[in-house]
Amino acid sequence: MTFIRLSSLAELPEHLRGAYVAIGNFDGLHRGHQSIIAALRQSANAAGVPALMLTFEPHPRDVFAPAPFMFRLTQGDAKARLAEALGLDGIIILPFDHAFSQTEAEDFVETILVDQLGARGVITGSDFHFGRQRRGTPAFLKAAGERAGFAVETLDLMDEGDEPISSSRIRAALSEGAVAAANRLLGYHWFFDGCVVQGDQRGRELGFPTANTMTPNGFQLAQGVYAVRARLGTRLFDGVAAYGKPMFDNQRPPFETHLFDFDEDIYGQTLQIALIGHIRGQEVFSGLDELIAAMDRDSREARALIADAAPIGALDEKLGFFG
Repeated sequence: MTFIRLSSLAELPEHLRGAYVAIGNFDGLHRGHQSIIAALRQSANAAGVPALMLTFEPHPRDVFAPAPFMFRLTQGDAKARLAEALGLDGIIILPFDHAFSQTEAEDFVETILVDQLGARGVITGSDFHFGRQRRGTPAFLKAAGERAGFAVETLDLMDEGDEPISSSRIRAALSEGAVAAANRLLGYHWFFDGCVVQGDQRGRELGFPTANTMTPNGFQLAQGVYAVRARLGTRLFDGVAAYGKPMFDNQRPPFETHLFDFDEDIYGQTLQIALIGHIRGQEVFSGLDELIAAMDRDSREARALIADAAPIGALDEKLGFFG
């Protein structure tokens, strides 16, 4: 079955009605979320029906905030890519706004789950709430499922250490430059997309031309230098990247990636970047000679980190950053 991405339930093809559905924000689709998806696929396979994800964009916290502020681990495109790699039959990304937030929990069940999806079963995390004033608790959903005839399962997220794997833990790790810890919690190398834009050309002048990608609002990755694997269309490249410009204007800096052994004009194209490792934090150097020497060291270390890197697991392999 071909993976399908939808932004409206009105577009739902008939063969996807009656599916088992996982519902949630699923930011990052980390290992905790993946345990929910594994349970979803098992139940769907046992029932002989499709397995779908129902999620929302933008994140509800951004809708209720005065301005977008969430450090998002996965925007819609990345969520869809992960859902497909996890073996789902489709993803439905519903627009979330103030009007949608006023949907009563009863209406969410009757209109979305019963009438539009014809859901055979629903699986959520144990912390999932829905409907106006978050009245749709796990207990509410279970009771509604019993009345309407669909199965309901709520699962706790996986623990690692003394607390569950969560999106907030991963955001905190990335904001500290703890790439290895974040990738371990995710179960894959964290990646993001960006359109390549015109930069200030300083990297080219220093002998390190870069592909500059603008970062979204709320991007809180620790400023510093990283070893990266980048994908441009179907091609993969190794590189070293810098985020933050302490020696120049440092207001909302781009993510600057120097692709090894590469010299093409790719302005306007989308670059997908996976973080392999953190090399160092941002530093201020006494002059350009010292800066260039540091960039040489960073490049050597990036090459070594990438040479030793391997997929974390099957999902990481399917995402395609390792050939």
